Amino acid sequence: MAGLFIVYSLFIFFSCKSLSPVDGQAEYLLIAASPETVLPQWRPLAVLGTTEGGLAGGFADGDDIVYCAGKVSRPRMRFNALRIDLSSPNLRIVTTGGAVTDNGKFLSIKVSSFVRDNGLLAGINALPFDPVSGREGEARTNIGVVITDGVIISPPHPGFDALVFYADGSAAIVSQSAILDIDSIRNAVGGFHRILEAGELVPRTLGIKARHPRSAAGISPDGRFLYLLVTDGRRPGSIGSTEAETALVLRALGAAEGINFDGGGSSALVLRYPDGKVRVANTPIHNHIPGRERAVAGCLGIQFEK
Repeated sequence: MAGLFIVYSLFIFFSCKSLSPVDGQAEYLLIAASPETVLPQWRPLAVLGTTEGGLAGGFADGDDIVYCAGKVSRPRMRFNALRIDLSSPNLRIVTTGGAVTDNGKFLSIKVSSFVRDNGLLAGINALPFDPVSGREGEARTNIGVVITDGVIISPPHPGFDALVFYADGSAAIVSQSAILDIDSIRNAVGGFHRILEAGELVPRTLGIKARHPRSAAGISPDGRFLYLLVTDGRRPGSIGSTEAETALVLRALGAAEGINFDGGGSSALVLRYPDGKVRVANTPIHNHIPGRERAVAGCLGIQFEK
């Protein structure tokens, strides 16, 4: 038993170590005393040319897509974040309800597979789904909307909100019950609820004490930037965040609007690293195992094309 404990402890230690997607060196973590005091130090994430599988890894330039990672002291929490310039003419947003069969059914897919198979620079899990497992290729039911290239592939869930990307290049967080006419919508992914509105925490978040790994997205006050955020949890080095704490980190990163995506063991922010390979930037924890990625359904991806 002692030997198994040592092996497990070493596994946790090494699974929580990470390399930076900026330069491939040991991850640089900024330190903040609390969620609201996070001061992001953004660094460009740029991968050019052909990558594993012969797919184009992207052509991000300058501040098109920037990255930061950090730790919060109270509560004990680690996070990874991206800021994407929605005004970039080369930006391509990719949404999926999961892998799709010939008869239109959705199959489970890991975010890493989604990024790798589509030649993306980054991806994050989005809407909730059922049932839950770590296996890819299983039937999934999406609980919420997915719109891909102007086509609804999963219907809205009226009780939840969604991140919507419009044909004019703008983005917004709206109630899924308001998604009736999609003529102006290019892509959209559902989530759970809005957690940040006009720079203020949504009141419902203040009474929610549950602490979990979280995935979230935010939009800057001027609508120019999209923020993608994952907070780790369920391990000694990072105990997770409440919805309010997640909103505070989003606001500190620069967002005025924010939505809480599916979290827990589903939370994964996947990036393409300088060597062209795809890796999970955070430490997912499916079935209590640090580093194990869950097979999800709906995902949001980022690409920059020439």
